[in-house]
Amino acid sequence: AISCSFSSPLLVVQSKVYLLPKGLTTIAYERVFNNHQILTGYKNTVFYTLLGTAINIILTTMTAYPLSRRDFKARKFITFLFTFTMLFSGGLIPTFLVVRNLGLMNTVWALILPGAISSWNMFIMKNYFQTSIPGELYEAARIDGCSYAQTFFHIMVPQALPGISTAGVLAFLGFWNEYYWASLVIIDKKLMTIPSLMGQFQTSFSTNYNGMLSAIVIIMLPPIIVFCCFSKFFVKAMSGGAVKG
Repeated sequence: AISCSFSSPLLVVQSKVYLLPKGLTTIAYERVFNNHQILTGYKNTVFYTLLGTAINIILTTMTAYPLSRRDFKARKFITFLFTFTMLFSGGLIPTFLVVRNLGLMNTVWALILPGAISSWNMFIMKNYFQTSIPGELYEAARIDGCSYAQTFFHIMVPQALPGISTAGVLAFLGFWNEYYWASLVIIDKKLMTIPSLMGQFQTSFSTNYNGMLSAIVIIMLPPIIVFCCFSKFFVKAMSGGAVKG
């Protein structure tokens, strides 16, 4: 895709581009950046993703921590409810009807609220709190006079940053790559995301396939950069400890 995006459109159509670009040119990227609809969709995607990821991290972390505490009596029942949603979902049509009846259609909240918390990410955080942060750390904080809120925000959250980063990257990828749901609930082209505009790239660029591929490359870059920057936290989330000597 990268090679074709920097190659001559004629050579791309003739299937003469393989590993390395041929007829090096940036005309495809010039067309992408001159397309105001694509730029608007890109800005929308960045905004929706950052907002959705922030909300997801906050809600996921604040849900996972109490469910990781053994002294929380309702944790087994609430954990069961989250597990149930992973096995049996409400379905696309009921979710769509709920969003429509709440008046959220064609708004940013139609994309943000349904994905405001992820059961899978919650279990990642819950397991991290349980396995990587020793209970003695919590007990020491309580002995020192920390309240529940102080213990959570000043001690547990800093120690759980690798797990939070892992859940954040997964949430980021989920919001960034959302296509089908965004196509259903967002109708106004000024509010559409880049993935939901992908089906229109063929029309925008006619038969200019390297123009379409250049748009795909631009879409792929942010998730790749985010994943590379935070990949080390995936290892720490599995093996990192909370107490250092």
